[in-house]
Amino acid sequence: MKTPNLLKSIFFGIPVGITIVDSFGYVARVDGISMQPALNPDKDQTDYVFLNRWAIKSYEIKRGDIISLVSPKDSSQKIIKRVVGVEGDLIATLGYKKEIVRVPEGHCWIEGDHTGHSMDSNNFGPVSVGLVTAKASCIVWPPSRWQFIQSFLPDSRMPLNLVSNSIIGIIQF
Repeated sequence: MKTPNLLKSIFFGIPVGITIVDSFGYVARVDGISMQPALNPDKDQTDYVFLNRWAIKSYEIKRGDIISLVSPKDSSQKIIKRVVGVEGDLIATLGYKKEIVRVPEGHCWIEGDHTGHSMDSNNFGPVSVGLVTAKASCIVWPPSRWQFIQSFLPDSRMPLNLVSNSIIGIIQF
């Protein structure tokens, strides 16, 4: 009589598990150096982060958040980057085809922390917030790195419209 109980547990357990992962979040491995030093600061160690799906349910993404998203270049790949700009922001790009970009409605500008070693908006432009799947909330492994991930934006990457309002009148679009 144990087999029916096992099947019953599996039958109910799988949908509950899928609902939890789909609604609340999951742990994911961060590969590569594009987010150094925030993530994977030591090349011999890999960080695992909790990706909080609940935090982006309403697509309220803020500057400085580290987010996971579907790559705009390869839909089978997920990437993790920092939000540098949100819709309406003026971004001084780093090697993009335009020196200054206004982030369109429903989009954000994302970059890796390790400038020059990241496939990000400087390569493919603003990304739709519809591609965002989760916000990185905390590092859960290795134990020596347990911490909540702070949202911050370096002064050097602050959107131009937040740095100086006088520059907006000079820029032509």
